[in-house]
Amino acid sequence: MEPTRAPWATAAVPGSQTARQTESSTTHAPWSKSETRRLDVVIRASARFPEPLPESAEDLAWGAARKEILSLDALEQFLKSESMSSFLGFLLCLNQAALGRSLTSSQRRSPAIEALLEILGSLQRLVDSHPPAERSLRYGNPAFRDWMEGMRTAAPQLLEPLLSGAQAAALPELVSYLQDSFGNSTRIDYGTGHETTFAGLLFCLARLGVLEPGDAAGLVLAVFPAYLALMRRLQTTYWLEPAGSHGVWGLDDYQILPFLWGSAQLVDHGDITPGSIHNPAVLQDGKEEYMYLSAVAFVKQVKKGHLAETSPMLNDISGLPSWTRAWHPPPHPRSTPA
Repeated sequence: MEPTRAPWATAAVPGSQTARQTESSTTHAPWSKSETRRLDVVIRASARFPEPLPESAEDLAWGAARKEILSLDALEQFLKSESMSSFLGFLLCLNQAALGRSLTSSQRRSPAIEALLEILGSLQRLVDSHPPAERSLRYGNPAFRDWMEGMRTAAPQLLEPLLSGAQAAALPELVSYLQDSFGNSTRIDYGTGHETTFAGLLFCLARLGVLEPGDAAGLVLAVFPAYLALMRRLQTTYWLEPAGSHGVWGLDDYQILPFLWGSAQLVDHGDITPGSIHNPAVLQDGKEEYMYLSAVAFVKQVKKGHLAETSPMLNDISGLPSWTRAWHPPPHPRSTPA
């Protein structure tokens, strides 16, 4: 059966008219038109599950999360902050937890992990209640707005069972992160910023003590794949436009973390190499076990054309001699361009 294709995902050779049109649609940062200087920031972090907030933080004034990084100075301050270092350390900790492990490998399922899986399951079922509208559009089915409204309404009740005692005061902020993890209802789009927000929600739950170090494997091998499954269903049900896509110059229109954590899963795999992504049988047989293969299979499902044309960066990675080269973090983070 012919795979479903995204309506915008025509193969585009870098530099072609189609590629330039895709690149020009990138969503820019709020300061990008007036400030163009380069930020040279080294973010120092080690793989570490975040420490819970101290008891003295119980009296913090919690509220709905709001945008605070509205200038390059604010961005630079955040990138140099302990919060940024701790968040990156959390992502690297989950990276380590995925190392050499398949999605079906044995992992701890704490009540918090089970609760997160139930939240994502509830949001999957919500899609059934909001079928796509029957109208012809290039992308962006308006029924997505109905799903988003249902999700926003349900968010407080979905998160509340995770919290106990003083943790409950943080509910308004956690709700904001959950509500912004699935896309933008005005633009009907989704991108890596929304994916990062979901990771931010998990980080906040760890800081609150809801999640513990023993939950790392469950987060990366169970919760995050369930989130990916939901997002792929939303993307292909409502045809969400890529948010802030770099077109053929980007790794992927929608995700980044399944490639990072997915390559960690495949380190030292005896049979699957980076070049194996060009083998349809390997993708078909391995996509339920390995996030990287699942991500590439999804790219091929929604984009027309050869991988070298639609996703040249993924194609380049396939030429690496080992997954260690694809996965292993550099000895120090790169500078961050504005």
